[in-house]
Order: sequence, then C-alpha cells, then structure tokens
Amino acid sequence: MVTKWRVEMNSVAPQFLMFIFVVFTSIKVYVADCDNLQDTCIAASSEEQSIFINGLPCKNPAEIIAPHNFKNMDFGKAGSTDNNVLSSMKIISASEFPGLNTLGLSIGRTDIDVDGVVQTHRHPRATEMIFVVEGVIVAGFIDTENKKFEMLLNVGDVFIFPKGLYHFCGNRGRGSAILLSVYNSQNPGMVSATAAKSRDDFADFTWTESDSFFIY
Repeated sequence: MVTKWRVEMNSVAPQFLMFIFVVFTSIKVYVADCDNLQDTCIAASSEEQSIFINGLPCKNPAEIIAPHNFKNMDFGKAGSTDNNVLSSMKIISASEFPGLNTLGLSIGRTDIDVDGVVQTHRHPRATEMIFVVEGVIVAGFIDTENKKFEMLLNVGDVFIFPKGLYHFCGNRGRGSAILLSVYNSQNPGMVSATAAKSRDDFADFTWTESDSFFIY
C-alpha cells in the first residue's frame, strides 16, 4: 500500500510542480499593468462606462477617427505654486489622457519656485523617471533600510525614483524649476508622508516608521 502511494505521488509530482509554476508566473504577470491586445484602446468616459473593471474600458475602435485622443496640452503652462511648499505637481493618467489607456504610462509636470519643495511621497504602482527642463534641483529617495540617496540635478539631467519608495525634490537654484516625469503605470497612485510639510523640514528629513500618511 505504501509503495502504491509513493508511485501515485511520483506520478502527480510533475503536474503539481507545473501548477505551482503557473500560479507564481500568473502572480508576477498580474501585479504589473497588462499588455495591450490591440493597437489602441481609447479610454471611455465615465458616462460611457457600463461595467467596472481593473482599468478603463475602451471605446469602440470603429468610432475612433480623430487623432486628438493622442495629444494632450495640459502641460503648456505652469501650475500654481501659491502654497506653503511653493510647488505644484500634476500627474496626467489615462483618465485625463485617453490615448494612454492600456499603454502602461502616465506623465507629470512639476513646477517649483525658488526654495520650494515637493512634499515627500511615493507611488505604490509605478517607478518615476524625472527630466530637469529648467532650474537646479536636489532630488532623492529613501530605501527600505532608511538610507537616503540624494543628488544635485541640472538642466538635462535624468533621475529615477524606484517604485514604491519615498522620494522628494527641492529647488536649489536662483530661478524657478520645471520637471517632467514619466511613470510606468497608467495609474501610479500617490501616498504622501505628513513629515516634511514645510521648507524648513526638507533638508534634514528622514523617514521613520512612526510617521503617518495621508492618501490623495
């Protein structure tokens, strides 16, 4: 009886291992934005949605005749920096830019006045890559061991904030600064730390587990 049981277990072992492989492969695939299965998938407006899915539904491809879905002009002018941190950050995702739907991308623009800062935050679903268009910026992020990686950036420099890690940037030049960002998710999300709310807190900010959050 024991011998028979061992033979049966040996016969199902390959199928069991294949099952485990498929499960973990599927988990790895579905934690990222899915690949698009057609050339374009213009996001339908909320009024056109009849079902709720993980993402945005597509418009009927036969009804897409104008190229305006693939152009966005929201970054043509600076955002308002009339606030206590002297900065403005705008992220445009597939909801505002329908042509981005299913492409796994979002874009952003950040404007920072002299001595202004961007409040420490993270994007739970995306890595962010910034490009300095104007000004002198200090940018950095904090890893899971509370180690800070910080650099001074000039016009034309590129810097990466890894997915899910808290990061920050501030204007260290004599004029205003502009950053453009690309995110590898059509819905990167943002979680902000309540620490470093003011410019005085920025330079010496260190993340600790006791800090609280708010999400917006």
